[in-house]
Amino acid sequence: MSDLPFTLDQLRILKAIAAEGSFKRAADSLYVSQPAVSLQVQNLERQLDVPLFDRGGRRAQLTEAGHLLLSYGDRILSLCQETCRAIEDLQNLQGGTLIVGASQTTGTYLLPRMIGLFRQKYPDVAVQLHVHTTRRTSWSVANGQIDLAIIGGEVPTELQESLEIIPYAEDELALLMPVFHPLAGNKVIQREDLYKLQFIALDSQSTIRKVIDQVLSRSGVETRRLRIEMELNSIEAIKNAVQSGLGVAFVSISAIEKELQMGVIHRAKIESVVVNRTLSVIFNPNRYRSKAAEAFTHEILPQFTNREIEFRKENRKNNGVGRSPQVEESSSASLGTSSPNRAASSKSPS
Repeated sequence: MSDLPFTLDQLRILKAIAAEGSFKRAADSLYVSQPAVSLQVQNLERQLDVPLFDRGGRRAQLTEAGHLLLSYGDRILSLCQETCRAIEDLQNLQGGTLIVGASQTTGTYLLPRMIGLFRQKYPDVAVQLHVHTTRRTSWSVANGQIDLAIIGGEVPTELQESLEIIPYAEDELALLMPVFHPLAGNKVIQREDLYKLQFIALDSQSTIRKVIDQVLSRSGVETRRLRIEMELNSIEAIKNAVQSGLGVAFVSISAIEKELQMGVIHRAKIESVVVNRTLSVIFNPNRYRSKAAEAFTHEILPQFTNREIEFRKENRKNNGVGRSPQVEESSSASLGTSSPNRAASSKSPS
């Protein structure tokens, strides 16, 4: 084939149909007419001389050839977006886009504050925040759909070699209880007291729930003896349930700053037990790193820990573009529960 048998528009249409499950919904999502979508697919199938969809069912199903083209099409479109963003960088942060990812808790409570600071300094840069599970976020970073992400869970094993994983901060998971709880007057509660409490928790398959169980077990707490009275699917629901006196819960310290300041919830300390999880920043070192991503990394991230983060270059293949960040060896700092640490600074790689 001397000429390419498809256009970028045709690849976008194929991707939209696969995502939406129908030609009509794909047309609506692309703001074009359904006949225009159908005509493009017909032209594409004629140019490739293979059927791309099984049209017998109610939902548009890709054929084997369709799946193959979609797989390569995703990579082509991702590279096109990366190219456009690299060109936008020539404007020296007078435009462009920064795409940040996060797992649920960090994306809800920590990232909005970080993005707010970034937008104050670079108002012309458009910022997108994608909040998903750690696994989905990791794959989005690996595929180049997200510039960088802050996660609280473990990166999937199959991605650990291809992503740069940088320990960023320790996030304490504090034990919350109603201010009128009988134990709220104690400076410290005993481990044995945990078995008498009624717990409100996230689903047993959630990342935070697993971290809590692991840390408690390492601290000598028998997690099977804890009384889980209620499982809820959001941190906000859990906080409201605790305030209402329905039980106690372990919640990220970053999620309860406002409630602690207002005095509407009590943070209990447990003797010889501190429940922490490590937050990590992840990058794809083989993808182009925009100036916006560099600025966010070196100017914003250090302000939310009580230590300086230093990055250095590595002698690692990077396709000629971008830089591969690597944290200097040191212990991760804890996230604060007040305003960002303005005194912290960052050093750009030389």
